[in-house]
Amino acid sequence: MSANWRWEYDPDRDHVVGGIPVHVVTEVERLAGQLVDLASTGIDVSDIGNGPRPGGLRRMDAAGGWFYFLMAPRDPLIIVVRIVPPFDAL
Repeated sequence: MSANWRWEYDPDRDHVVGGIPVHVVTEVERLAGQLVDLASTGIDVSDIGNGPRPGGLRRMDAAGGWFYFLMAPRDPLIIVVRIVPPFDAL
């Protein structure tokens, strides 16, 4: 693993976080940053969270909801693809 890990939204931030409460987005971004920190130290984070889902999607709880992400170790990149807020925030 490389020390150059990073995370991104796919396809973009507006698509993934649009309409999601700020406190949920903040928590997802904090957790994505922690995944990057762990991966940067050489820890294999591909088994963190629930999964794999079809296509390699993993799920992690965040702020009463959850988010889906992909690992791309060849890039090295963590890709946040969807955030599901808690029911009371819908």
